[in-house]
Amino acid sequence: MPENKSLSASGSLPVDVFADLEATLEEVAESNPRINSSEAGNKHSEDLRAILEATLAINSSMDTDDILNIVMTKAIELMTAERGLIMLLDEKKELQVKSAYNIERENMTPEELKISSSIAKQVVNTAKAVYTSDALSDERYANKQSVVELHLRSILCVPLNIKDELVGVIYLDNSSQSKMFLKSDLYLFELYAQMVSNALENAKIYKSIYQLERYNDSVIKKSPVGIIVIDPKCQIATINAISLEIFDINKDDITTIKDTNTPTNFIDILPEKEKARWRYMINSTLATKEEFSNDRYFHNTSYVEKVLSLKISPIEQLTNGSDGLIMTVEDITDKVLMEKYVILSEKLVAKGEMAASIAHELNNYLAIASNNAELLNINIERGKFDKVQFNSKSIVDNIFKIKRFVDSLMDFSKPQTEFINYDIKHLIEDLLFSLRIQPRFKQTHFTIDLSQEIPNVEIDVGLIQQVFMNLLNNAADAIEEKVISHENNDEKVNKEISIVSSYDTEMNAVKISISDTGIGMTPEILEKLYTKHFTTKKSGHGLGLANCKNIIEQHNGKLVVESILGKGTTFHITLPRTNKNSE
Repeated sequence: MPENKSLSASGSLPVDVFADLEATLEEVAESNPRINSSEAGNKHSEDLRAILEATLAINSSMDTDDILNIVMTKAIELMTAERGLIMLLDEKKELQVKSAYNIERENMTPEELKISSSIAKQVVNTAKAVYTSDALSDERYANKQSVVELHLRSILCVPLNIKDELVGVIYLDNSSQSKMFLKSDLYLFELYAQMVSNALENAKIYKSIYQLERYNDSVIKKSPVGIIVIDPKCQIATINAISLEIFDINKDDITTIKDTNTPTNFIDILPEKEKARWRYMINSTLATKEEFSNDRYFHNTSYVEKVLSLKISPIEQLTNGSDGLIMTVEDITDKVLMEKYVILSEKLVAKGEMAASIAHELNNYLAIASNNAELLNINIERGKFDKVQFNSKSIVDNIFKIKRFVDSLMDFSKPQTEFINYDIKHLIEDLLFSLRIQPRFKQTHFTIDLSQEIPNVEIDVGLIQQVFMNLLNNAADAIEEKVISHENNDEKVNKEISIVSSYDTEMNAVKISISDTGIGMTPEILEKLYTKHFTTKKSGHGLGLANCKNIIEQHNGKLVVESILGKGTTFHITLPRTNKNSE
């Protein structure tokens, strides 16, 4: 007789129906401990532990593809699912599968991938999670072919949101009735999805930061000017190749903030005589929080003196968390030289002294080339090949400059003398830049004190530069004469030339004093000093100082001399700030 499972007369279910239902519940409870009240507390702790482990695993990488693969694997483990996939929206807002997994065959087949398409689209359209514990009995999905063919029982599909923006979905399903998802699973899975969304956002931010850092590094490396970033302690955060070349520094000698706990201090790599000036510029910028600039900074390397244009600006949030400074450095040596050529050549052509000017300038370049040729041999012998490249490059560069200078002379025409408003400090620094590298000045110590309060002066630049050049050459001659006079008594001669400038507000005039520690002059010589054709030099013509006096008087100024035989000489120049000859 067939088994009758209909209601009994009393309206109760047969005993065997209760037995079947009880067996089914026990099977489900065994696979889903969350519905077993005796194990609910323990399972809650296990869920939290699983979420924590998944979080640590996902955040162990900042690569999006790695994160998605980890997410998929951990989701299958966490929810005890058979299949799963992650779909993200592309630029056209269309879902694209990024990671798929089948617990039985590892990779899902194309047919299986079609299962979630309609459900995933529903989640995207509604921005709400989809949950069913028995899809075959759920009127929403019972008629779907894919659900029927794969005998799907339970389905979970939740949205992935980043800052309130839906970016994709994560989908799981089971075909086994014993592994059906519960409502509590949905809450846990939504928590998991939020954690995944945060990880994806972190990966996106990391990628953006990484790309920005690479872009910034590329800009800094390819910049035509030197870029140096330092913290308030002057520790280097960034320095590009151009800066290393300008300051004649080996890359291997530099460590930055991100490379080590003991980064290189920028001040330490500078020449000793320049450290105080750099500290002043850096501290001024740090104190005022305003940009500091110097369009003519004279930097003396171990090989040659350079003219630099500097800008120092405050910058926020370095890699070590502190604020700092960004410094741009441009080598304008060639530009300054060409400007000087124009000024000197124009003025000296007018005075018929072009040949002397040409010889002077060519000697400057030849001196640099000669020095580097000597250093080239020394560095080759010592195996310092990083310096050899610099030496050879400097020689070639200066030969090219000589050619360019000679060619440029063809374009100069004789101009009219004119007075212009000019920075006397720059004029002096420009001249010293040329003279210091000459052999006669190499062993001479220069003491320079140019007051920052000196205003511009109306002068004929070429003529005033001619005065300074003549006085400095005379100072070198006087020192050399003293050295010769002391050869027999072994007395050491102090070779020093000092230039001091100040501004007299009452006279509205600039005062410049040029002193030397040379042989000095007797009172008799001082009386005849400005007389034309009077000279104490064997090869002199007696016109230099006479011309200097005339030039200063043309500027309505004064040229006064003080000298003590055996001690040295000082020339005092006074130039009014404005000149009636300029009107």
